[in-house]
Amino acid sequence: MRVNRILLSVALVVVALVIQVSVLARLHLPGAVPDLLLLTVLGLALVYGHLGGALVGFGAGLLADLAPPADHAAGRYALVLCVIGYLAGLARPDNGRLRSATGPMVVVVAAAIGTTLLYAGVGALVGDTAARHVGLPSLLFTAALYDLLLAPFVVPGIMALARRAENDPLADTNTAAQSPDISSGWLSGGTGLRIGGQRGGLRARTARARVARAGRIKGVKRL
Repeated sequence: MRVNRILLSVALVVVALVIQVSVLARLHLPGAVPDLLLLTVLGLALVYGHLGGALVGFGAGLLADLAPPADHAAGRYALVLCVIGYLAGLARPDNGRLRSATGPMVVVVAAAIGTTLLYAGVGALVGDTAARHVGLPSLLFTAALYDLLLAPFVVPGIMALARRAENDPLADTNTAAQSPDISSGWLSGGTGLRIGGQRGGLRARTARARVARAGRIKGVKRL
């Protein structure tokens, strides 16, 4: 990963983990806890691809495993987020643009359910049966619901920051210039607006108006 990707990923993961532990974990909501760290990994994976998503997921999960008040074996959440980050990165479109918000929403729901199942499965292998006492169906439903409600406020912003970091002067400027903003599909998907198309059409109309005005002026001078 490039240096700017690493710095941005570390900063976002640390901020997400602090908010996760100090705010979201203390809301005492029924069932699961909104997973801001998972949404951060998903947003970065949808921009960086499967390899970057796996690396970010592993680092974020390992940091969560070591941060207090973690009460599970170290490496458990790192493994889960590494797998989820890799799979989410596979959903990144080749042209870098998401056509609608439906795809990311499906990714968020699938990731929330997959994370809960993987975490419970790995816990069962090491003798942790806490998911059975809480109720796995309730955890799956609340995890998907909370993450889906929180995702529109988190994922688009993270994707936009990641795309802006890709336009760093030290990065490949040609590739960055040719790649459209991947978060525009999420932001405009619900309204059907084509932000880039509107800007291009406005520029074209402005240019045609200037040409027509210049032609009228030349015609007046000839008379």
